[in-house]
Amino acid sequence: MSHSPSVSADSPDPWAVSTDPLGEALHFLRMSGTFYCRSEFTAPWGLDLPAMPQCLMFHVLTLGECWLEAQGDAPRRLVPGDLVLVPHGEGHRLVSAPGEAAAGLFDLPRAYASDRYEVLRQGGGGEPAAMICGAVRFDHPAAQQLVRLLPRVLEAQVRDPGQRDWLLSTLRLMESEAQAMRPGGETVITRLADILVIQAIRAWIEQDPAAQTGWLGALQDRQLGRALSLIHRDPARSWSLANLADIAAMSRSAFAAHFAEKVGMPAMQYVTRWRMHVALSWLQEREIAVAELAERLGYQSEAAFSRAFKRCIGVSPGSVRRAT
Repeated sequence: MSHSPSVSADSPDPWAVSTDPLGEALHFLRMSGTFYCRSEFTAPWGLDLPAMPQCLMFHVLTLGECWLEAQGDAPRRLVPGDLVLVPHGEGHRLVSAPGEAAAGLFDLPRAYASDRYEVLRQGGGGEPAAMICGAVRFDHPAAQQLVRLLPRVLEAQVRDPGQRDWLLSTLRLMESEAQAMRPGGETVITRLADILVIQAIRAWIEQDPAAQTGWLGALQDRQLGRALSLIHRDPARSWSLANLADIAAMSRSAFAAHFAEKVGMPAMQYVTRWRMHVALSWLQEREIAVAELAERLGYQSEAAFSRAFKRCIGVSPGSVRRAT
């Protein structure tokens, strides 16, 4: 394969050595919003959210208290400032008290502030509660890889008054943009949601020992992180075990063993897998011919690229293109 420029137009300089590979992975956590909702409740109330495959759902309580019930988890009590992610799109319930009856999300009346922002009201007239909710998708392969590693429910408790004020101010700005819907308003709302979710994931990475293992642990490894960062920036480059080991300042045998142990697969298998997930993302989101994509990813023929794609993804690139 020949070397060609990086396929990602918004990637950092592909030739610079990163001092923060994990930070670069977080850089790719740019979301495309499915919907956002402001919910206003009075006890007793309950909201049953259906499964939304390929979506990350988030909830931030701004008033009162509520409980989140997810299958296999004990009920979680939320108070103002608590931010909860349900990263894998699994169905769950938000209720005024554990075990409370819950109505289906799409069975309740709602007001539409815009095409993607709703206001939902429900309840029996008791104690009030309010929250901002969202369902979002991640398009970049690095973001999808990171989200796959998150727990089924991720809770970021914001107890520090300064941080809580910042969080609530961000939510007020989201609401203001949603109600006014000035030019660029949807972009502002989505970027603010980016920040909320990234803050929650950062807190999890800092606090949970599970975030120090596997792919995330490799990104934080001084030597492996440098190699992973360059693979992510420039998947089309003619990577070899030798040049990756040089980047990591390790012998080939030590690098190969360390990479496989940390990441869970051989380095060159990871390179191919990364290329194919970049290709899948581009086929789903952009008007690009399979032959052009093969060339931009460094393959000398469309046939060679298509074989590698089908081995990794399970379907041909042409079938992905036809399905979009």
